[in-house]
Amino acid sequence: MKKRALVYCRVSTTKDEQETSLERQEEELLSFAFEQGYLVEEVYSDQYSGYEMDREGLLEMLNQVKNDKVDAVFIQDETRLGRGHARIALLHVMKKYEVDVYTLSDHGPIALNDMDDMVLEILAVVEEYQRKIHNAKIKRGMKRAVENGYKPERNLKGKGNPDGRERLELPVDQIVSLKASGLTFQEIAVTLQGFGYQASKATVHRRFREYQQMKES
Repeated sequence: MKKRALVYCRVSTTKDEQETSLERQEEELLSFAFEQGYLVEEVYSDQYSGYEMDREGLLEMLNQVKNDKVDAVFIQDETRLGRGHARIALLHVMKKYEVDVYTLSDHGPIALNDMDDMVLEILAVVEEYQRKIHNAKIKRGMKRAVENGYKPERNLKGKGNPDGRERLELPVDQIVSLKASGLTFQEIAVTLQGFGYQASKATVHRRFREYQQMKES
């Protein structure tokens, strides 16, 4: 079974002659991917500067990278993916999701210099520690919540209470209780995330304000 790949093409301007360049990139990269034994599932293209991250084709490609397992991305050269900090950030995303990057200019996997390798290694280490810190906050928040009488099984359907709230609806009474116990909105958010709620600091704060306004009215 062939490995799955995506092709990404980019030119920096919207001039008419650049359309031909995009078509040439696509044709060459499709042939290159085939030679490397990959099955191309989608081709994405943009007419934007490489320093710009808000590119429709790029964002659609990243969405597929994150949600639909692919093995590689094929580009003409490393600058097609991005320039400056954007390039490093995008290479980090590819490494995170274990997606190989092939460039036509390298005739194979992208050739990174020692500095790029070092920066990507540092980013990976930092992200791992951020994940550990986030998990520690969730664990701490969950412990404090339970100690203060929070019972998540009473607020989720299928968790002991068929009449309980849906997962997407936040337990306002518990937000109020946790806030009264001294937790910050950020701590409450990560605590609720640990119990399966899709909670952000902003949403928790908004629910708390709505509760206050309802009491005052």
